[in-house]
Amino acid sequence: MENHTTPLEEPRYPIEAVDKALQLLLLFRDRREVRLIDAHTELAIGKSRAHRLLAMLVYHRLVVQDPMTKAYRAGPALLEIGLSAVTTSDVRATARPFLEQLALLSSETVHLGVLEDAQVRFMDCIESDLALRVSGRVGRIVPAYATSLGKAMLAALPEAQVLRLYPMESLPPLTSTTVRRRSELLAELERIRQQGYAVNYGGSEEGVSSLSAAVLDASGSPVAALGIAAPADRFERDELLRLAIPLHEAASDLGRTLHGSPSQT
Repeated sequence: MENHTTPLEEPRYPIEAVDKALQLLLLFRDRREVRLIDAHTELAIGKSRAHRLLAMLVYHRLVVQDPMTKAYRAGPALLEIGLSAVTTSDVRATARPFLEQLALLSSETVHLGVLEDAQVRFMDCIESDLALRVSGRVGRIVPAYATSLGKAMLAALPEAQVLRLYPMESLPPLTSTTVRRRSELLAELERIRQQGYAVNYGGSEEGVSSLSAAVLDASGSPVAALGIAAPADRFERDELLRLAIPLHEAASDLGRTLHGSPSQT
């Protein structure tokens, strides 16, 4: 298998415009933000051309521009490409034993989710064997503020980033109990940071309660979340609290496993 550091032969018929656009994208590999002057300098192109290239990347959601600083960051489409190549394979495969452990412990349905911009994508699931159970949601995309998976991951983000994800105070409800105001969401995220887990009572689906904890990378950023979901009438507060500690431990162990640190026992 070819090592990624092996120099590659340049194509015989390079397309210069495509080459510059890809070089520009590669700048985001090593930087959190890229400014117009960075693109102008690094690519050795005029500022107007650099601006046009960045505008096209914004159009395709590969990058986004901060309205305050005017700097550019990796956008949702670029993150989705990374997630499909890395998260889907590595995180999903690595998380499977942790899902199995939680499913055995709780006897309820367990999910793995990842954050995609302001939404949660359900990546994997083990359904409960009980007759009355929460069905799996693999593949579904739901607003992050309406799920415990999403809120657990949002709580691990800087508040400024949450504000960018939700620029409006009003949040469209999915059910009668969905959080409807950004200020209420921010207050709930602060509670989640303090307790280490998120709880949801019918926020995304009537009659369903859930408990989730974020999986963090070495820098403390959320890469995924683990969640336990059950019919609300048997997921009482005492049961939630009983499962909160092992759920948080499983999420922490998964995070350490993903970034190569030894699990704590």
